[in-house]
Amino acid sequence: MSGDGMGYDAARIEVLEGRAAIRKRPGIYVGSIGQRGLHQLVFEVVGQAVNEVLAKGAGSVDVTLTADGGVRVTDDGPGVPFEARASGDSGGTGLEALLTSQYAGSAPGGRNLAAVGPVGVGLVVANALSSRLTAEVRCEGVRWVQEYARGVALAPPSAVGSATGSGTTIAFWPDTEIFETTRCSFAVLAERFRQLAFLNKGLGISLTDEGLSGEVRAVRFRFPDGVRDFVAALDAEAGATLQPDVIGFEQEDPRMAGTMEVALLWSGSHGERIRSFANSLPTPHGGTHVDGFRDGVTAAVTAYARDRGLPTANSVPAADRVGQGLTAIVSVKLDRPEFLGATRGQLGNTDVRVCVREAVRERLGNWFEEHPEQAMEVVDRIVSR
Repeated sequence: MSGDGMGYDAARIEVLEGRAAIRKRPGIYVGSIGQRGLHQLVFEVVGQAVNEVLAKGAGSVDVTLTADGGVRVTDDGPGVPFEARASGDSGGTGLEALLTSQYAGSAPGGRNLAAVGPVGVGLVVANALSSRLTAEVRCEGVRWVQEYARGVALAPPSAVGSATGSGTTIAFWPDTEIFETTRCSFAVLAERFRQLAFLNKGLGISLTDEGLSGEVRAVRFRFPDGVRDFVAALDAEAGATLQPDVIGFEQEDPRMAGTMEVALLWSGSHGERIRSFANSLPTPHGGTHVDGFRDGVTAAVTAYARDRGLPTANSVPAADRVGQGLTAIVSVKLDRPEFLGATRGQLGNTDVRVCVREAVRERLGNWFEEHPEQAMEVVDRIVSR
């Protein structure tokens, strides 16, 4: 059919920008108008809070699912000012811009940024898709508040009293005109927050559900040993271990412009449990960090077997044999993470594979030398299969 027959011309093109575009096509920004999209809103707001806390090294984020269908996120960070700080200051974009501008971005970036949700669309989307939102900042002894309705500020920020301590609180009510439900899954949010606490040692994070019936559920996560605690928890869920020591290390490598955190142990089970993350985001399809980890473990086991003249020392243990009974966490935090695909489920940075392989081979090899009895038990079990 011709364009004339359809009656189509430039005058019929509708151009939407900002909050209007977000509200017209919410699925583009949060993936769904169901519970999955609702969780994405929570992750955007929690992500801002987590990164405020991590910017100062440590702190807490408290998330509350209110009885009236709202979500309240409070952090004890430095407090995001409503106005942008002066040029050259590390404060970055002001809170008002983050809540209203689609391209304001978020700070801090690079390896210091914990990616909480898989999309990363910013506070502006949470604001636009909420029937109302209240932002509160506690900074320099003053409590500032601003309220919004469906992404539009009802008034400028105003000082409403004094404040002790510092931090930011954002409370929002997802719009029932857009979402099919406004009730989040406590289990889904709790599992993601637990992961974040494992992957960021300085972070404490809590989740409270006030419940429609008035029955309150609450959990709180903080793990001082980070990914070591993560591996121990995974192993405890699967059963007893062959050797109880968790092997772990953290190392920076300028070649990949980032850091790696690795923890592992071999248990008595036959399955393999390797969980991987990039900038705190799960990578269920693995990637170069996981490939490097497997390479490093295989190289360390092979070298130890050969040096000890084990029966199969002249053959290289297959990677699948090395992984039998292995529980591991491989987490990298990069200045410039490169993901394969829009869902960010697989890491693609080529330099990461070499860096992780070398570090794992060296650190695991050293552990074998320092723990000969446990090393022999592990390696002999692998090469004798």
